[in-house]
Amino acid sequence: MIILLHIFYVIFSIFLLWKGSDWLVDRAVRIAQHVGVSQLVIGLTVVAFGTSAPEFAVTIGAAVQGQANISVSNVIGSNVFNLGFILGGVSIIRAIQSSKQLIWRDGMFLVVATTCTLLFLWDQHFSRSEGIILFLGLIIYNLILIFQKKEPDLEHYPSTSIVLDGVILMLGIGLVILGGYFLREGAVGIARAIGISEWVIGITIIAGGTSAPEFATSLVATLKGHHGISAGNLIGSCLFNILGVLGLAGFLRPMVVSSDVQRSLFMLMGLVIVALVVLRTRGELSRREGILLVGLSLLIWILEFA
Repeated sequence: MIILLHIFYVIFSIFLLWKGSDWLVDRAVRIAQHVGVSQLVIGLTVVAFGTSAPEFAVTIGAAVQGQANISVSNVIGSNVFNLGFILGGVSIIRAIQSSKQLIWRDGMFLVVATTCTLLFLWDQHFSRSEGIILFLGLIIYNLILIFQKKEPDLEHYPSTSIVLDGVILMLGIGLVILGGYFLREGAVGIARAIGISEWVIGITIIAGGTSAPEFATSLVATLKGHHGISAGNLIGSCLFNILGVLGLAGFLRPMVVSSDVQRSLFMLMGLVIVALVVLRTRGELSRREGILLVGLSLLIWILEFA
């Protein structure tokens, strides 16, 4: 009976995620027009922060409760999902266009952030000072986005109030967060019934559940032709997960994690580099390259379960 309840959670979450992401993408594009910034910047900031709310809730909550393995593995696993299963999976459905700015500014920032995380967690300890360094990185990154403001995309939408757009945007974020919660609860319930370790649950099942909003939002954005929001959402979410979520978690409570963290971070670093390389080729991520990313993520999952 409990299993059936968890299955219902998963089914119900799909509706919430799809409807919420639809509202989120539409209103984010309109707000970008209102404030005069590009869809890429909106995707890297507002949309990315909104869809990363589940990771924030799970990681911070686990850190405060002393569940360091869940806290750290959720961030690593979510980034594997974002760059592998989601970025690759969406591009299989429709090619995702990229830009030099996304690669050389945002992508390189992600490489640096992931490298710092690998160095900080190499000894399996994550201190308060290391958490502060990561969080300062998020502040610096957002300041760069502000000072490198790009002209808005030349698209026209029906005239609406920015207040109304903001309200619907927040409702959309609320639905994707709620959908991510139900998906996470259902998946974790089923996984624990089977008997999977805490680290594996965190880096696969919980990570997949908390990354569901990114998947729904990026898929909807790509289908509607808003590639800046789609790609920006995923890169921005990865940066927010490492710098903002993990950084704040470390600041609130220093952590000691499993030795599995070294292997997991090495695999994440490899995936980050591959994702940026294929995004750079021909200015888009093709179906064949998407299959490569999904295959690499699946391999990482197999190694984690093994």
